[in-house]
Amino acid sequence: MIDGGARAPSPIDHAPSATGSSEDAGSHPSASQAYPVVLNAQVQHFLDRFTRERREIVAMWLNRSSRYLGMIREVLKSRGMPEDLAFTAMIESGFNPVAVSRAGAVGLWQFMATTARRYGLRVDDWVDERLDPEKSTFAAAAYLRDLYQQFGSWTLAQAAYNAGENSVVRAMRASGANDFWALSRTRFLPKETKEFIPQIAAATLIGRDPVQYGFPMAETTVTSFETISVPPSTDLRWLAATSGISVDMLRSMNPTLVRGMTPPGRAHELRVPLGTGPGVLAALDAPRPRVTVARAHARGRSAVARAASKPAAPVAVAREPRVVRAARSQTTAAATSDVHVVRPRDTVTSIAKQYGLSVGTVLRWNSLEKHDRIRPGDRLRLTERQTSSDRPSGVR
Repeated sequence: MIDGGARAPSPIDHAPSATGSSEDAGSHPSASQAYPVVLNAQVQHFLDRFTRERREIVAMWLNRSSRYLGMIREVLKSRGMPEDLAFTAMIESGFNPVAVSRAGAVGLWQFMATTARRYGLRVDDWVDERLDPEKSTFAAAAYLRDLYQQFGSWTLAQAAYNAGENSVVRAMRASGANDFWALSRTRFLPKETKEFIPQIAAATLIGRDPVQYGFPMAETTVTSFETISVPPSTDLRWLAATSGISVDMLRSMNPTLVRGMTPPGRAHELRVPLGTGPGVLAALDAPRPRVTVARAHARGRSAVARAASKPAAPVAVAREPRVVRAARSQTTAAATSDVHVVRPRDTVTSIAKQYGLSVGTVLRWNSLEKHDRIRPGDRLRLTERQTSSDRPSGVR
């Protein structure tokens, strides 16, 4: 089971019987106990799939995980929660901290805006903290802990994280089942949620020992940063031009600034590469362009804002976005090689030529039509979008 067990359990527990599971036996474990995984037919199905036809995608997830897994484990550990809950994010977003779903779920933990705000994340026209890996992880840990306290089971908590609390409560009442594996054999739980937990279990087994499953150990390239206070309405493009730091670097370190500038009204804490703070502060003394809220809106809405405004639709497995990857804590991965931030005078043709891609490929990877316009500040994917066959499309 995902719940229960001793502090140092066997990596894999036997599958539950047809009449119940170890979740049903005895009292529920405390939140701080370990996270054993049941290996049943559902889990084996996804384990086979992840190590065979989806191997390349899983390898990409594992590579990303090396940038964030340590931080996520520390957050979970600090709250007395099983550290392997981190692999929930592997199935939610493929460890992509700027993933955006068609329904508007955003970030490493795929929060909808209402749930994000409920757990203390700022989500507005200027700042979207769902894109901050560390802040969103604290929010996700709090949400999962609340769900665990409600349902008394980590598998049910994860199911509720995927389908919503009310959906799981209704399914339990209708079926009479009180653990996930029993509930998954009924017709009352959404199919995507029935598959969500086995996928997490398979991801956990692989993530615990990638080499055992034929995956290489990912190497992490990190860049350190420092934080400085900058005035309101500071345009990152202007700051990049005056400070000598690339705008891509500033955007990747400050992904929560969805309009590419700091919010109006108050100073903002901005991340810059370690050692560049004094130079950036000096650059702030240079004459600045006048920026108004109206002008900011005229520049075009952010990728997150555009995605969130679209009607709900099935979500791709890793729900890849058109926005640049975020940074985390005091050391973070520099990850801009699979994203291009559109500059003035850029065209899809020039971008495709720059990266040795065809125009059709760039259009397809970014869900663009031939006559769609791109604007400065848009972020175009340079890697293939994943398909919905890898995981269900549940959002909260």
